[in-house]
Amino acid sequence: MNEGQISIKDIIRLILNHIWLILVIAVLGAAAGFSVSKFLMPLQYSSHITMYVQSYTGISENVNNVNNISNSKQLVNTYMEVLKDDAVMNAVGEQLSKKFDEETLSQNFTLSDTGKITPASIRTCLAISSVTDTSAVKITATAKNAEIAAAICNNLTKVAPQYVEDAVGIGSINTIDTAKVYNTPIAPNTRKNTMLGFAAGSMLIMMIIFLIDFFDNTIKDPDTLANKYKKAIIGEIQQFGDSKKKKKNSDEDEHIKLTDNNVPFFIVESYKSIRTNITFSLSTFEKKIFAVSSSSPGEGKSTTSANIAIAMAQSDNKVLLIDADMRKSVQHKIFGLKNKKGLSSAISKMSKLEDCIQKNVMENLDVMTAGPIPPNPSELLGSEQMTAILDELSKQYAVIIIDTPPVNVVTDAIELAKNISGIIMVVHYAVTTEEDLAAANKKIEFAQMNLLGYILNNVKIKGHSGYYSTSKYGNKYYYKKGYGYGYYGNRPETDPSDDKSEETNEPGKEEESEMNKK
Repeated sequence: MNEGQISIKDIIRLILNHIWLILVIAVLGAAAGFSVSKFLMPLQYSSHITMYVQSYTGISENVNNVNNISNSKQLVNTYMEVLKDDAVMNAVGEQLSKKFDEETLSQNFTLSDTGKITPASIRTCLAISSVTDTSAVKITATAKNAEIAAAICNNLTKVAPQYVEDAVGIGSINTIDTAKVYNTPIAPNTRKNTMLGFAAGSMLIMMIIFLIDFFDNTIKDPDTLANKYKKAIIGEIQQFGDSKKKKKNSDEDEHIKLTDNNVPFFIVESYKSIRTNITFSLSTFEKKIFAVSSSSPGEGKSTTSANIAIAMAQSDNKVLLIDADMRKSVQHKIFGLKNKKGLSSAISKMSKLEDCIQKNVMENLDVMTAGPIPPNPSELLGSEQMTAILDELSKQYAVIIIDTPPVNVVTDAIELAKNISGIIMVVHYAVTTEEDLAAANKKIEFAQMNLLGYILNNVKIKGHSGYYSTSKYGNKYYYKKGYGYGYYGNRPETDPSDDKSEETNEPGKEEESEMNKK
């Protein structure tokens, strides 16, 4: 899909991603509609009567004359206006006052200071309309009291002829029946209002979702990202556990290593895929040195750097991880190392290079921590001494991974341009904005750095795509039927997925054993 285009599939996907929220709000809307109808809205009763307009003035005239009917139709609209006049309404009000007590009247009408019913309040209870292609006028009255609704109709037909005659002077208006009292309320329609509440809740929340999505400029679609910048998506790391939660008083994500207990199998596989893609990306370069960065802080670039280094080391490559984020170093925290000596010590020649590297942190993995915070990190990374250090280390290690500060915050990563084969940008799903990434890409392009591609981090995917499943017995992940191996951690004997085919999953067990050793 091209940037800026929205397809029906995208709309459906957006709705399905928020289906539970939509349903909850819709049900709340239905409950609100039901509650208002049932407990807040007063009952309404209706009654009706039909009045017939005649254009002749006496019975001596030929009543069968078809012209009378035509003339009667012309008088209907005039009579309807007369029936709504204040004088008629006052006359109806006087009749009502004779039949009902003041308390009953006050519950249905607005009373003036003198206790009389206001014409406007009676008029709001009335609906006067003509019957199509006839000379009939239908009068419907609605009130909180069924008897009052009928009384309005009957009183109006009682006083109307005199006022019509006085106002128009020709024709007459008559009835052949009286309005009945109907004790079945016509409103509120609880079922209708409940459905309207459901529909209103659904439409409101979907409109909010569409508006939020429309103005959301964060990166969520890897295909759009790749097409826009013409760079590869090196890998996607799904969200799991509490990885999205922040540490207290820190803007870094929780640092979870591949070798930690109960790391999901699909996370391990994601980093293996990233390892393979990076290996292909660096295959044409003599020096296998690359940096890992992000556009802004808190996007997971340090955790990603550490886990890429672990994955590289697990493939029997001699790997060195350098923490070049000397302003806010975290690699020593991730691996539980001391940070008295490190990169800053080696560049400033305060310590020997070999003394600044902590050997065998894991099998095939060495780590150079950032060291003491220097006053000029950017200058140190761009110095000739840094170039000399990397030239020396490239002879000792198959792969060197450099964890650098965010590109948009400081220029530290840019200073390494001449010494590395490329840079990988970590993009935080639904957090990194288009503007932030575009700004970072401009700086990388201006420095003529080789952008190897992107890693989309903390991707939210409901129901891992097809091949993966989650057991209800904690964080135990396994391939669905047909793949025959998995990674379980400490699987309980009562796990329903524990069948004969999975008891012989030797590859999965061997992988788990290997990770636990490391």
